[in-house]
Amino acid sequence: MNFISKILFSYWTTFLLLAILAIGAGVATIIENDFGTSTARVMVYSSWWYEIIMVLSIINMIGVMYKTKMIKSKAKFIFHFAFVIILIGAGLTRYYGYEGILSVREGESTNKMVSLEPYIQVVINNNGKITQYNYQKDFAAIDNNFFKNNNFSFTVPFQDKELKVSFINYRFVKKGMATQGLIEVQAKINNQIQKTRLVGKRGAQPAAVKTLHFKDNISISLAYGSKPMQIPFKIQLNDFELKRYAGSMAPSTYSSKVTLIDDRNNVKFDFHIYMNHILNYDGYKFFQSSYSPDEKGTILSVNHDPGTWPTYIGYILLAIGLIMNLFDKDSRFQKLTRYISKINASAVLIVLFALNMTTPANAADAKEMVKYLEEYKKSSNDIAEQFSHILVQLNGRIEPMDTFTTDILRKLTRKATFLGMNSNQVVLGMMTRPDIWKDVRVLKIKTPKLKKFLNIDKNRKYVAFSEILVNKTYKLRKLLEEANKVDAKQRGTFERDVIKLDERLNILYMVFTGDLFKIYPKMEVGNTKWYSPMEAINTFTGKERQIVDYITRSTLGGVAENNQTLATKGFTLLSTYQEKIGKDIIPSKSKINAEITFNKFDVFPKLTLAYLLIGIIMFILSFVTVFNQKLESKKVNTALYSILAFLFLIQTISMGIRWYISGHAPWSNTYESLIYIAWSTMFAGVVFFRKSLLALSATVVMSAIFMFTAHLSGIDPQITNLVPVLKSYWLTIHVSIITGSYGFLGLGAMLGFMTLILFIFRSNNNINIDKTIKHITAINEAALIIGLSALVIGNFLGGVWANESWGRYWGWDSKETWAYVSIVVYIIVLHLRLVPKLNRPYVFAVASTLAFSAILMTYFGVNFYLSGMHSYATGDPVPIPTWVYVVTAMVFTVIALAYRKRNLGVIKL
Repeated sequence: MNFISKILFSYWTTFLLLAILAIGAGVATIIENDFGTSTARVMVYSSWWYEIIMVLSIINMIGVMYKTKMIKSKAKFIFHFAFVIILIGAGLTRYYGYEGILSVREGESTNKMVSLEPYIQVVINNNGKITQYNYQKDFAAIDNNFFKNNNFSFTVPFQDKELKVSFINYRFVKKGMATQGLIEVQAKINNQIQKTRLVGKRGAQPAAVKTLHFKDNISISLAYGSKPMQIPFKIQLNDFELKRYAGSMAPSTYSSKVTLIDDRNNVKFDFHIYMNHILNYDGYKFFQSSYSPDEKGTILSVNHDPGTWPTYIGYILLAIGLIMNLFDKDSRFQKLTRYISKINASAVLIVLFALNMTTPANAADAKEMVKYLEEYKKSSNDIAEQFSHILVQLNGRIEPMDTFTTDILRKLTRKATFLGMNSNQVVLGMMTRPDIWKDVRVLKIKTPKLKKFLNIDKNRKYVAFSEILVNKTYKLRKLLEEANKVDAKQRGTFERDVIKLDERLNILYMVFTGDLFKIYPKMEVGNTKWYSPMEAINTFTGKERQIVDYITRSTLGGVAENNQTLATKGFTLLSTYQEKIGKDIIPSKSKINAEITFNKFDVFPKLTLAYLLIGIIMFILSFVTVFNQKLESKKVNTALYSILAFLFLIQTISMGIRWYISGHAPWSNTYESLIYIAWSTMFAGVVFFRKSLLALSATVVMSAIFMFTAHLSGIDPQITNLVPVLKSYWLTIHVSIITGSYGFLGLGAMLGFMTLILFIFRSNNNINIDKTIKHITAINEAALIIGLSALVIGNFLGGVWANESWGRYWGWDSKETWAYVSIVVYIIVLHLRLVPKLNRPYVFAVASTLAFSAILMTYFGVNFYLSGMHSYATGDPVPIPTWVYVVTAMVFTVIALAYRKRNLGVIKL
């Protein structure tokens, strides 16, 4: 018994179990991408072996907690015990929770839904006597003789007989984005045997019902798919509302106004269901999922989960324990900070961050186009500057035209300037001379497949409006219909490119017509509504209409005719009109000027270059002083730190201004989140490790890499406000914490790599290198403790957001899964020191460097190579950049070279 407990409760067992969990989940995301969700669930997520590993991991942890008397340390005990509570909640969800789909038409009510889980559905008709039976079963597209995941056999007794249904074969069929399962089964009554093939899959109603006829007038109906279910009350749909983006068929928002009718408890009330606003009643949650093609019915997802509150309690305990751990004087983190302080590094403050080219499309008009563009480029600067200060209303936000045109140009071209003109010049030109700009290749296009469909050269990056809309025929119409039919989770790069190109074309069309520009305010009852030029001319009456008509003709006509005087007069009148009518709601002139100035300074690209240069300088200096301490200069270090602190202050202020002018936290898209990660990395260095030049240089270089990546990845700003599911305070908290953690973990990777380089240069003649290695290792471990704490808390807050948005806190989406893998990986890294043989700076340096690959997979890999709601993959494959292979080879080369001099003692805290 002692032998078993010794093995079961050992740290080696801990690492083995955690490694199996992480590797299994990571492999499952690849399986899901290639063979579908059902295969991943059957083979990994819902498999008996994975659940056993989870239970063994918890048993192992409880045993370790008991052996080490962890209960004496409140902080450690609380956050470790929280995982036990979370597993209990997960078990309740797994075995007692269920999901389904409820469809209801306007004016009707129902208590019927269909299950998300698939069932083999049996109906036996024995001379008019009906027996029904449902057998829950999911299938894997790949199987083997050991696991035999697909095998099944069940018996259904009826009257004095019994039916036995057993498995013969399963085949997974995938054509394009469509998938289907073909299940061959055998039905046996006494000695009568018949075989048939069922067609169906998870989350869909049976594609067909197969009927088998036996002797004695017995018939058997078999089907595979979602089964009918009932809820104990009714949902009545009073009204379904759908709003589309202006000028497009793409839905903007949709919602359901329903009445819940519970005759059992004499309860009846109305409720409005939309994203982030779910109906929660009697243990059931209803959230807006989709709608009927004729827009007369709604489709609601239904969730019944008894594990929610135990899981939430576990989340709360986890957050409390992790935060307490940072303040506990006996915690590893506090010991590290004291050790760092002794060697003149910064005393680590326990403060979690508070925010923590184009050519003519029509050759016949080439000369006229070139002449126009050259003349317009020279003559439009002044009038475009005046145009930039005109206000425009966009989905509730009033902003200067400069911001709006910048977003438009970046949306269309993915550039800040085009043909040597700024965004104000380009957009003003489009508004005034659409006859010319329709032939200018200005719409960004990416996928080779779409280029081939449009019959354009594969090397071209842009396409003209007139190349898509030819003789009133919209070339993308069928492609767009097909792309919109594909579930958002399953859309590939081709489908996404089709939808994005359609969006860009619609935006360009609305620029041509002026419909995009709500520039004329009008006082109405209790509100000020803004109109586009044509809307205003058609809606306004009397003197108001005359003024609007004159202003529109003066501005657009003046620019089109290159009449600067007329155009200037028109824009002056327009500004005066806006100030007079919208005086109570428009931003102050100082705020407008600040926003325009912010746009013109374009701070973040400049900061990227500054960070990179100063980071390289600091990196060189830090290494030189390691080998020759005489060259160390406190004045130089102070000067560099002062410059760095000033740059960090500029970034902080710039992010604050961006928040101020945008109206939402600056981490709502890929670009903003990368800038925020760079900020959090800088925060770690400037505040936590400011007296260590080597750590600080790692901070700056890592920040520069993140910001450089942000600008490499391209900017695709959201012209409209955030989509409904992203309008959540839970999302703001979740994203800020989890992306902030990436900064600390990225810093750990850079410090680990620097440590490995120092190992290569170790010698008996320079003991300062060994001291520096231990110093950097301590800083590295402290950074990883903060990073992992934030990653765990942020990830579970994401579960709260998901549950509040669509009623499910965990769905094994690829992004969720790789975040979970990252947590497990860093748990292993930070616990390696508990095994004496692994408690070495070299081991920790290697582990902290390689562990960041899990974060890179979470942030980039999932987006571009795996399917899921956070993904952009599954269509044309995205090639892995060459530099990835180069960097990987370089890292492993450094690890190999450092291995020879790996023997260095433990850090004594």
